[in-house]
Amino acid sequence: MKYRTLLAVITASALLATPALAETDFPPAISVTGEATISVPPDQAQIEAGATSDARTAREASDANNAAMGRLLSALKAANIDEKDIQTSRLSLQPQYAPNHTPPTVTGYRASNHVTVLLRDITKVASTIDVLVGAGATDLGGISFTVSQASKRLDEARAQAITDARRKAEIYARTAGVTLGAPLRISEEGAPVPMFRARMAAAPMATTPVASGEETLSVTVNASWAIKQEK
Repeated sequence: MKYRTLLAVITASALLATPALAETDFPPAISVTGEATISVPPDQAQIEAGATSDARTAREASDANNAAMGRLLSALKAANIDEKDIQTSRLSLQPQYAPNHTPPTVTGYRASNHVTVLLRDITKVASTIDVLVGAGATDLGGISFTVSQASKRLDEARAQAITDARRKAEIYARTAGVTLGAPLRISEEGAPVPMFRARMAAAPMATTPVASGEETLSVTVNASWAIKQEK
């Protein structure tokens, strides 16, 4: 029993001493934050479009909407939009009620179908919108622009962020009369979030004007370097 008690005391003492030892052994360092931002033109776009149909019965509304969407899909196919780049995003069939009527009275039905169209060539955005409108689209939703390989482009910003951090650390070291040693820690702060900045794209007057904009990709890193006293 005495042996077990002595062993427990030794173990507890070692655990309590570990943090203090770690703090003592941690080398002097300079810690800074590096930042970098790059602007990248988008190379893809998404358009949400569809049709809404009203009719007296649910069947009539559904049939009319199916016919309208058939025309839209045929027009997209004729515009050389690949089927795999067209995806249904919203589909609904709802009763419509007479306003200010008690009890509620159904006056008809409304069918709606929306698709999201992925364009891998943003120069086709304006002409695709015109195709959709010409084919009878009654609903046009948001248009979003993206960078298809944003992660690879972020690598450039990451390298610039490290360079920025090193520059700042060298300023502090030079002012303090020390020199930088080996890097001790480098970490990326959070997840890089692309920011969108609009820019009007040139478009013929016959088509819908579209702002393609550009993506601003930002990276922030936290870095620490060991320091050495100058001789």
